[in-house]
Amino acid sequence: MSKLLIRLIAWLLLAAVLFVTVSPIQMRPVTAAPPDVERFAAFAAVGLAFVIGYPRHWRVVACLVVAAALAFEAAQLLAPSRHARVADALVKAFGGLFGIAVGAVIQRLSPPRD
Repeated sequence: MSKLLIRLIAWLLLAAVLFVTVSPIQMRPVTAAPPDVERFAAFAAVGLAFVIGYPRHWRVVACLVVAAALAFEAAQLLAPSRHARVADALVKAFGGLFGIAVGAVIQRLSPPRD
């Protein structure tokens, strides 16, 4: 998969997570997973996609993902049907960092590209 496509996927994932995070609660997708698992998994996917798309910039990616987790949670203060919680922001941030760590391991174990 091309790096450009992976980067596009990363940004689209981030936008989708933002939409789901701040949209009215009635528009939130319903899954069988508990909300904390959903939060963690969503940001893990974002972190993974960004670190694979921007492999030499993992520090910037980590800052972006953690900042997004905090900002998205804070943005819920503007949505009347949503609530912002520090615990939710931490779950999102740790999910993003977990995704980044998984991506770093994948890159380390992958054969070098020419």
